[in-house]
Amino acid sequence: MMDLLQRAEAVLLWLVYRGLHAIPLDLASGFGGRLLRALGPLLPQSRRARRGLELALPGQDHDRIIRDMWENLGRIAGEYAHSHDFVNDFVRMELSGAEPVLAMREAGQPMLFFSGHIGNWELTYPLMARLNIQGAGVFRAPNNRHLGWLFDRAAYPHIGMIPKGAAGARKSIEVLNSGKSLAMFVDQKMNDGIEVPFFGRPSMTAPALASLALKFGYPVVPFRVVRKKGSYFRVEFGEPMHFTKTGDRKADLLAAMTRVNHILEGWISEYPAQWLWLHRRWPKELYRK
Repeated sequence: MMDLLQRAEAVLLWLVYRGLHAIPLDLASGFGGRLLRALGPLLPQSRRARRGLELALPGQDHDRIIRDMWENLGRIAGEYAHSHDFVNDFVRMELSGAEPVLAMREAGQPMLFFSGHIGNWELTYPLMARLNIQGAGVFRAPNNRHLGWLFDRAAYPHIGMIPKGAAGARKSIEVLNSGKSLAMFVDQKMNDGIEVPFFGRPSMTAPALASLALKFGYPVVPFRVVRKKGSYFRVEFGEPMHFTKTGDRKADLLAAMTRVNHILEGWISEYPAQWLWLHRRWPKELYRK
């Protein structure tokens, strides 16, 4: 029965994907945005988003942020069907602070990129393709095994897609050992991670970025794909950085990921409606009221 439901879900998503792909990018993005802006706030997941906002950003207009968040998610869905269009469109995806990244690429220096689920994070792969970055990105594989085609359509030559997990960790090390770069999203909760402050509260955080950076010594590059208006974006790269290696691995991981979480906090505070508040970032008991 479960497999039948998953097949039905895959067929439905295929029809939606094909429909969005068949219409112009701006129309697809706008349609998805308006649809989820209307329906999203009515869904039970919005209660989780509201509680996250109460924990992280009290005193702000949470109703507006939640509506805008759903619109952003709907637009991402519409844009996903047109993601390859962004590779050579220098107007829709402008770059800011990319000079150090381009210089390191020309020098053959592998890099560790990190971002969060902010703006349109799905444009990470077309961004890597546009910059001719050789390497891979780490993603969360869907629970539905019949949705593999959805990710295959987002693939690009010379850019791998590595699912999270033990096998993915080994593959990530292989990519870095081969002298290529890796992109990671580091803003979601990991139950068996390490406890790191996030908006002033302890939050279980994946230490993989810090672990790999300390192991390989590669520069770490923060980046975010910020939505400007409609389907137009600005890719902002932060200054490349290195994590300090003192010999105390536990302390080094904590210091590195505290630094990373602080950057994420700044991004989210600046563009709260563009972050994925649907994810339960803090311990479950904080979401019970």
